Amino acid sequence: QVQLVESGGGSVQAGGSLRLSCAASGSWFSIGAMGWYRQPPGKQRELVADITSGGYTHYTDVAKGRFTISRDNAKNTVSLQMNGLKPEDTGVYYCNAYYQYRQGPTLGWGQGTQVTVSS
Repeated sequence: QVQLVESGGGSVQAGGSLRLSCAASGSWFSIGAMGWYRQPPGKQRELVADITSGGYTHYTDVAKGRFTISRDNAKNTVSLQMNGLKPEDTGVYYCNAYYQYRQGPTLGWGQGTQVTVSS
């Protein structure tokens, strides 16, 4: 089983930056795509960006031009650099990862980290 732990959340003013990190630990045969989701207050969880094991990235409109996703396969980490933050970026940010283990392909989630952007 894979455990995912996010870090790097916090409170910033609009226009500021934060870097979120997510570390995977536990047991697996392989880790595939990893991604970042967020859940604004009172809204559904939404995809922010994801990245394949080969480094191909995909960004949704909320992230394009402001956020950068990256991963370090040797350290089993995925990061999200967030610049130009806006109040509407406020929410709980979750990382996830598709991985292969004894039970077959599985999607794991972290516990989330809070990001608060004030105007």
